[in-house]
Amino acid sequence: SSGINAEWPLRPGTPTKLLIMFADTLLIVGISICTALFAEGVTYILVYRTEKYKKLKASIEKQTKRLDKKKETITDISKQPGHKKKIEKEEERLKSEKRDLSYVKMQSMFVIGFIFTSLMGMFNSIFDGRVVGKLPFTPISFIQGISHRNLPGDDFTDCSFIFLYILCTMSVRQNIQKMLGFAPSRAVNKVGGIFSPPTNFKQS
Repeated sequence: SSGINAEWPLRPGTPTKLLIMFADTLLIVGISICTALFAEGVTYILVYRTEKYKKLKASIEKQTKRLDKKKETITDISKQPGHKKKIEKEEERLKSEKRDLSYVKMQSMFVIGFIFTSLMGMFNSIFDGRVVGKLPFTPISFIQGISHRNLPGDDFTDCSFIFLYILCTMSVRQNIQKMLGFAPSRAVNKVGGIFSPPTNFKQS
């Protein structure tokens, strides 16, 4: 018969396939934005609005600024052992508070992780076996398991739903956090977290 075969995959390069890929890409970007907004909403309810989070964040920022000022006034820390011990104690206190801040955020991470896993499974079944985009490069072998997951053929520039969704969610959520004012401040980022290595002082 001469009718158009609506089943996937369509012939490469056809306008119909390109239109479907473009529509799928826009849809996945939209899904990423919605899930990122939902995740930030959950995090706000469980974490950002709590008094414990606000106090820890404010304390870390205040102590970090005070510690930076102290370091600026000391030219050679090796010749001032008393100041070195004080700074080491303050840095350990900051790291402890950063760990506490990380633990406070963990409760929302488990909830969001469960929701994202459920949503990803649902959307993955919808887009299973469909090429949703073309990559401008051939991914390295161990990434191909995600970027080419359940796709027909051996063209590894074809992009699967799960790969595009992960990339979009990672970039979109960071920007949404900045727009909503939920992104970690520089002071919070400067302090070591749960797995932070010990601080080494520069000696002149």
